[in-house]
Amino acid sequence: MIWYLNELSDNPEAFFVFAAAFAVALITGIAFHEFSHAWAAYELGDNTAASRGRLTLNPIRHLDPVGTVLMMLVGFGWGKPTPVNDRVLRHGPRRGGALVALAGPASNFVFAALAGIPLRLGLIDTRFGTNIDALIQFGTGEEMLWLFLFFIVWFNILLGFFNLIPLAPLDGFAVALGAMPRELAHSFAQLRPYGMGILMTMIVVGMVTPFSPIGWLIGGLADGTLQLLT
Repeated sequence: MIWYLNELSDNPEAFFVFAAAFAVALITGIAFHEFSHAWAAYELGDNTAASRGRLTLNPIRHLDPVGTVLMMLVGFGWGKPTPVNDRVLRHGPRRGGALVALAGPASNFVFAALAGIPLRLGLIDTRFGTNIDALIQFGTGEEMLWLFLFFIVWFNILLGFFNLIPLAPLDGFAVALGAMPRELAHSFAQLRPYGMGILMTMIVVGMVTPFSPIGWLIGGLADGTLQLLT
């Protein structure tokens, strides 16, 4: 959002359409992601999240105020973590925890695929792609809807792949632990305290240099999935 602020004075209508499409994608994507963690934990025997009102698609229950504002401004933030008591999960803390962790990114891919159906089938189309200025000036209501659906698809793809990076506290770390043999998982778990530092370093490098480590890791997968779904 912060890189689009110049449009606020040049073309305020385009800015607010961009902001609205981004906000809808962000709010719904995070809500589905965190709800899916809560649902998977509940199905595996842990009602911690359910007892705290997190087994819902109501985004208010899942959005972290600071994380949401940062996501809107700079493209990096977080939702309210879903509480899970992995000691009571079926299949044990490691395998059960991996299934709960995987449910979040998996839900984002499912949501992206559903939102992409009318785009993939050509039921909703646009002459302008993501050229928001042209959409504002010449676009129809259908083309505005295309933009909102496209943002939902793209954001959920990014959210899904980003969370699968195997660094704590991202879901991919727990997924990797559950997929590894026990001895290897024990060794890998020793990296947990360093995950946040590594992740923040990658994000900062991407912001202040032309090279984006996260883009290098997931960019190709995200682009390919976007083409597949739309």
